[in-house]
Parts: sequence; C-alpha cells; structure tokens
Amino acid sequence: MTDIELESLACQVGEALAARGWRLATAESCTGGWIAEAVTAISGSSAWFDRGFVTYSNAAKMDMLGVAAQTLATHGAVSEATVREMAEGALARSLADVAVAVSGVAGPTGGTATKPVGMICIGWAARAYPSRVATLHFSGDRRAIRRQTVIRALDGVQALAR
Repeated sequence: MTDIELESLACQVGEALAARGWRLATAESCTGGWIAEAVTAISGSSAWFDRGFVTYSNAAKMDMLGVAAQTLATHGAVSEATVREMAEGALARSLADVAVAVSGVAGPTGGTATKPVGMICIGWAARAYPSRVATLHFSGDRRAIRRQTVIRALDGVQALAR
C-alpha cells in the first residue's frame, strides 16, 4: 500500500467514524504513534480522533493504560491479553467510542521461537461491544512490518464503524 493509499484508508476510517458520531483513541507500542499520525494527517480529523497513547515500555502500558502487571508477567507485552487491556484502557481513559491497540515484534531483533519477528497483536474495543483481538504474522523489514500493522489496525477500526 502506497502512502496515498494509506491516506485514503485513514480518510475512509474518518468518514466511517464521523458517520456514527464516534471518536477514536489509539494505544500503540511497536508502531510508535504511526496510527495516530496516519489519522491526524487527515484534515478535520479532530472531529473524530480523540487521542493517542504511545506506550512502548511495560511501565507505560501499566501507568497510562492500566494493563495489569500480572497480564504482562503471564502473557508478555506481545499478546492478545495485553492488547485487549491496552484497547480497553485507552477507551476508559479517553472520550473515544472506539480504540485500537497494537503490540508486536517489528524486528529485526527481539524475536523468539514463540514470538518471532513479524508477530503482531492487535486489539479493538468499542463502547457497548465486546473487544476483539487478533494475532497476525507479517513479513519484511521493520518499516514494512510496522506499515502492515498500521493498515490492519485501521482496517479493523473501519470494520467496527460500519
């Protein structure tokens, strides 16, 4: 997906959120704020984007989003349990109606046999809807993995808002 296509996707997400009267919050680890950057690149996004949390460290995940220390100790930062708590924490700590959270191993280092480079967990939470999570495996270099994560995260937000 090109930069223009990513911008188009972010615009479509904004249109879907605006049509429902919803606002978005992001909770990002491996993407470092790229999802928030993609949506705030859209003129008028202040009508449907509330805030973004960049919580790269475990301490930040706990302090800013309320992720339980036990969740991190049991499952690790890259897990469906953690991104579920990140998304739900972003929703609880914002004025948003929907939140997306991402955590993963973007590489080129940091991978293990059980959590290889390219493993990404994404969580989506919306008020009055059950939270959803997914574990995905992307390939490519660090930038490619992060870009694919941003795209999939936004695709999921768009699906929720439809």
